[in-house]
Amino acid sequence: MKFGLDRLLADPALRAPLKGKRVALLAHPASVTADLTHAIDALSACPDLKITAAFGPQHGMRGDLQDNMMESPDFTDPVYGFPVFSLYGETRRPTGQAMGTFDVILVDLQDLGCRIYTFITTLLYVLEAAAEHGKAVWVLDRPNPAGRPVEGLTLRPGWESFVGAGPMPMRHGMTLGELGRWFIAQYDLDVDYSVIEMEGYAPAAAPGFGWPLGERSWINPSPNAPNLSMARAYAGTVMLEGATLSEGRGTTRPLELFGAPDIDARKVIAAMHDLAPQWLEGCRLRDIWFQPTFHKHVGKLCNGVQIHVDDPAYDHAAFKPWRLQALGFKAIRALYPDYDLWRDFPYEYVLDKLAIDVINGGPDLRAWVDDGEATPGDLEAITVPDELGWIEARKPFLLYGP
Repeated sequence: MKFGLDRLLADPALRAPLKGKRVALLAHPASVTADLTHAIDALSACPDLKITAAFGPQHGMRGDLQDNMMESPDFTDPVYGFPVFSLYGETRRPTGQAMGTFDVILVDLQDLGCRIYTFITTLLYVLEAAAEHGKAVWVLDRPNPAGRPVEGLTLRPGWESFVGAGPMPMRHGMTLGELGRWFIAQYDLDVDYSVIEMEGYAPAAAPGFGWPLGERSWINPSPNAPNLSMARAYAGTVMLEGATLSEGRGTTRPLELFGAPDIDARKVIAAMHDLAPQWLEGCRLRDIWFQPTFHKHVGKLCNGVQIHVDDPAYDHAAFKPWRLQALGFKAIRALYPDYDLWRDFPYEYVLDKLAIDVINGGPDLRAWVDDGEATPGDLEAITVPDELGWIEARKPFLLYGP
């Protein structure tokens, strides 16, 4: 498999339209070639390219900032001397001054295939700014490590945010290049847009189902995205950011587990099996003990549940991380009716709504969890139409088959 960056570097004909243009790069630590050279260095070494600026998304160009709402400053690249603009600082949209530094921006970001992962919102903001300022946008495409499956409720009107760029479900099943095509159509943007497509990308093929296992090193696209297992579970475990339960930040397996000092994980797993065993297919659950070194429940011994998706029991088509995590919440609510489950704090610059609702693009998931009479079938009834609708809506924008 060849990623977009590697194809651009290998083929002078692909680069030819960039000759004589001022070129910017939007990138992060995972923006590397097959031999692990960072895109900044690889592109700057091309004699027929003139790199005049760079941009960094959430967590920074260097990927050094751990948590949400930890902002990155602008700086000057110490090697090449061009400005590096932060798109997660004083502003999350490119300023007019920043837009004046280039003619074409190359977007080389490793996504995780989840609506709330802010890199896709940053792509939308760049497309909108490019349309306003008459700039071109090229996406150097990369795999979606979560593959093609679709899951979750569609973001509701009025719930747009930095973790909700548009009306799509939690697990969208598209690459960044494909999403750019959808954004342009969805928001009627007049922008010069190109995708340097991957070669050999087969999102339905085992064993990687979207990620080239054994071919490419995994580089963290953000500090708490350490491996493929996290990427597969993330469309569910990300909801823990809106809960008082630990999502494993401060451990070596962030966003692959959930737990707290005051729950009995074996009882939680048993309740999950009783409520909706069909939502637990395709993976293994294991009760664990852990003690976060930072973040929620720091220094406290927690009992929890780890989601395993890296052994022969993994079934890519059957695994439903969003439903699994929803079921975890439901089991805790059934076992501990008065549990203080929902975290009330500013989440991604939204100050007046509960974080769990911002994450889900509306209150429906939380309402289902908190309603003692609501059944798994009730959640299916509102979710399945959203999922089927998205599968149809995205078809015209796919570049690599279903």
